[in-house]
Amino acid sequence: MLPRHRWLVLVIVSSALLLIVVDMTVLYLALPSLTHDLRASGAEKLWIVNAYALTVAGLLPATGALGDRFGHRRFFVAGLAVFGVASAAAAFSPVPAALIASRVGLAVGAAMMMPATLAIIRHTFEDEKERSVAIGVWAAIASGGAALGPVVGGTLLEFFWWGSVFLINVPIVIAAFVLALVFIPVRRGDPGRRFDPIASLLVMIALVAVTFAIKEVGRQDPSPATAAAVAGVGVVAAVAFVRRQRHSGAPMLDFSLFANRIFTAGVIAALVASAALMGMELAISQRMQLVVGLSPLQAGLAILPIPLAAFVAGPLAGRVLPRLGTERVLWASLAVAGAGMLFYLIGHGAGLPVQIAAFTLTGAGLGAVMTAASNAMLLNAPADKAGMVASIEEVSYELGGSFGIAILGSLLAAIYTASFRMPAGAAVPDTVRDSIDRALIAAEEAPDAVAATLTALARDAFDSAFVVVLGLAAVMLVAASAGIAVAFRRGRIPEGNRA
Repeated sequence: MLPRHRWLVLVIVSSALLLIVVDMTVLYLALPSLTHDLRASGAEKLWIVNAYALTVAGLLPATGALGDRFGHRRFFVAGLAVFGVASAAAAFSPVPAALIASRVGLAVGAAMMMPATLAIIRHTFEDEKERSVAIGVWAAIASGGAALGPVVGGTLLEFFWWGSVFLINVPIVIAAFVLALVFIPVRRGDPGRRFDPIASLLVMIALVAVTFAIKEVGRQDPSPATAAAVAGVGVVAAVAFVRRQRHSGAPMLDFSLFANRIFTAGVIAALVASAALMGMELAISQRMQLVVGLSPLQAGLAILPIPLAAFVAGPLAGRVLPRLGTERVLWASLAVAGAGMLFYLIGHGAGLPVQIAAFTLTGAGLGAVMTAASNAMLLNAPADKAGMVASIEEVSYELGGSFGIAILGSLLAAIYTASFRMPAGAAVPDTVRDSIDRALIAAEEAPDAVAATLTALARDAFDSAFVVVLGLAAVMLVAASAGIAVAFRRGRIPEGNRA
């Protein structure tokens, strides 16, 4: 490969990564309109959002191993093709079930590409300093792209229908597909790397079951017995997966990697940061539209400081990591992100300058976290396990995002339902307690006096849930920061072992 082409390779894989992470959050601002058009229930709404991240997380261990075996370029271009076809299908979904199925298809393509992006970077950049900068760019896109999703969605919804948030992927996929075939070099895989379909099935069952149980608890009329039974299935599948991997001669997930403390700290930081970001954006994007009354474009622009700050902070963190050490950057950036989120929670009713400052702090912290976490994992593992490590890293981000949506999203719904008070003497459907979307749809069909009361009650209930969810997301970040800092200072994470 010509030296100048390595940066073009970074552009190609970064463009694909941007599509993947944007699709995790691009629906946030489209949720009110697609929920209205498709008449989706509260549970269907959460599955439309969560099916993507959950499926990606479940498939990543398998696709990482398969990429190591058959070659990461091959999996990357094949994933682009799957992603493009699923994007077109999602854009024209007529019912919630079809959209959920299309989101699963998108996730299959994303899972094929994601481990390949980092593995290709690992093999393309041989200089350690250049590799740190390249990973910083990758991490900035991973964090900033997720935060950019609502901005992209809001802009498209200002001029087009909700399906446009998927259809825009198609031309970008075509361009990336052609460039990848031309400029990304072919590297032979390791035919000895085995694939375990049973282990892949077990991890998928575990993730889906646990997430389903969380969503069941957050329903308007939850069934504790159902939640407990499904959670039990998930736990059994998870234990079986771990046991199978420990006794495998060629595991998809090598648990010995977690013996490295910096590697483990990176996994924890990625999980927590992704969960907090996804939960925060889900709550904020809905509040700005359904409570404050902003248009999708206005709401997207209001959130814009988060991705902008993340895009700047990611590469900067990559440059200072060799000097400051991964551990310091991890706990400090988590603390900055948590402080920014708390700042927004306290001042979300204040003027625009306060909100911009809070979002900038949050975005900068998250961008630095992603860079430090990626370096902690990728550079503290053997090069011949690049695909496996990349899949672990992506699982950390996707699983964190999936659980953030499941836990914080379900908590948002549960507190809304518990806080909502039916308007006295008014004949309204019981579904108004399911979500603020259902309440506002019912208000459209009610007499003016009832509509005004119903809207006010729904917005008050949502605000009560919003405060709790955002506060919990901030506490998660601060707690993770404190845990990593304490472990480092006590010497359980050795200072000299730096990325």
